Amino acid sequence: MEKDSSKTNTSSPIIDTGAPKPNMNASKTNSWYRRRNALIFFPIVALWIVIDLASKAYFDTFAPGQVVAGPFFGIFEFMLVHNTGAAWGMFDNATIALGVLSLAVCVFLTIYLFAGAPRTGRVATLGLALVVAGGIGNAIDRFMQGYVVDFIAPVFIDFPVFNVADIGVTCGFAIFIIAIVVQWVRERKHGHEGEENAQTPDAGNFKNER
Repeated sequence: MEKDSSKTNTSSPIIDTGAPKPNMNASKTNSWYRRRNALIFFPIVALWIVIDLASKAYFDTFAPGQVVAGPFFGIFEFMLVHNTGAAWGMFDNATIALGVLSLAVCVFLTIYLFAGAPRTGRVATLGLALVVAGGIGNAIDRFMQGYVVDFIAPVFIDFPVFNVADIGVTCGFAIFIIAIVVQWVRERKHGHEGEENAQTPDAGNFKNER
């Protein structure tokens, strides 16, 4: 009896996930990574800026130096501060220059991500997005108001008052560095494994040679 070929064909259909194919050239592969990273980068930048500006707008309705709420668990309190410089009082009254510097760094990091290192991983892209969002958020304050609105004040240590944008810059930088280090370690590990496999003689060939 003849078997129905349609019933014996058990191979699963090939599903196109949109991931780069092994035979894709470098240009197409880089374009795929740029699109993927753009879908991560720009929404996070936009969302973090909105959260930052909204929180600043709320706390800026209080008087500078006023404790709005807290302390919470002996860790921090909400207190409004108008900062015309950088952390710890550095570069006081240099708010415009600091705003220009912030934007320049944000432009550099964006160019680095999409032109210099288009194959940057998802986590590293997340970190860069937070850094850029924080830089833009504080730059908007500097240009529009002449100062940065800070309102998160640690109470258990002597530490500058900060805001949501500062959280993005600090945490984003830490995330980016950790992601780069982890990726570097993995690449070194895979490289060593590849070298060991290449140096190990094939068992079948060894038997044939005997």
